[in-house]
Amino acid sequence: MSISRLTPAYETSLGKCYLGDALELLKKVKDNSISLVLTSPPFALRRQKAYGNVDAASYVDWILPFAWEIQRILKPDGSFVMDLAGAWNPKKGTRSLFQYELILKLCQRFHLAQEFYWYNPSKLPTPAEWVTIRRTRVKDAVNMVWWLSKTEEPQADNRRVLKPYSKSMQRLLRDGYDTAMRPSQHEIGPNFQKDNGGAIPPNMLSIPNCRSADSYIKRCRQEGLTIHPARFPEPLPEFFVQFLTSPGDTVLDPFSGSNMTGAVSQKLGRKWISFEINEEYVESSQMRFEENPKTGAGLGIKNLMKKKKPA
Repeated sequence: MSISRLTPAYETSLGKCYLGDALELLKKVKDNSISLVLTSPPFALRRQKAYGNVDAASYVDWILPFAWEIQRILKPDGSFVMDLAGAWNPKKGTRSLFQYELILKLCQRFHLAQEFYWYNPSKLPTPAEWVTIRRTRVKDAVNMVWWLSKTEEPQADNRRVLKPYSKSMQRLLRDGYDTAMRPSQHEIGPNFQKDNGGAIPPNMLSIPNCRSADSYIKRCRQEGLTIHPARFPEPLPEFFVQFLTSPGDTVLDPFSGSNMTGAVSQKLGRKWISFEINEEYVESSQMRFEENPKTGAGLGIKNLMKKKKPA
């Protein structure tokens, strides 16, 4: 692994989770050793959350030291993917520009490979003051997911994330079509009919995040452990781990929370490292790896922390 002489809170055959401050732990990671840093850092929210967050005015200065360490540890063809929700200006129905200020700063040392949009159709209608009371805005339901790279040619292969063809495309592949210039002036040639095994996905990822009871939540409740309030839905890290890494590569999440990134990486045969500053979240994140007593399914966790007994 890329960190030595440190004791993890727990580990599996492919990964290790460390309890501690991410900035200090990042400094202990070797240069040019990580294929993908995939994370959802604390958002720039007006209200303080249990997992800790700073406001939009302070956000850029707060996160840049983490980003520069991430740039150092990435392999030359590595990627940094960050899910980051936008913010509203305090007591105003206007948007903060902190995201765009941040991306301009980050691109002093990274390349912007592509921006993605995570559309969550299950999001609540916020901000309530302007959406449900004044009715002058629509609900905010899209997060920006920034894909940054260390060089202009990062490792990536969209053939690893192909989607099933639509019924209309299946008919087209079966019955053929007339090659011609379309009204949009795009020329549709004979190669368009080639069956490539699936459709190339767009950079709009429609992924609901409304699960109130999955195996992680059920196991945490059984053990009386703290449930992280802002969890990655599994398809989101799964998409980027498949798209941007190969089996055996190392994925790191410096703000791992419930450690969905580690669990997905484990299932897909990638090595993983996670950092989390909150001990309760580290303890409960083990439930993603521990064997389920009903199904026998598990991801081979070792060196478990001492679990707290229910009150």
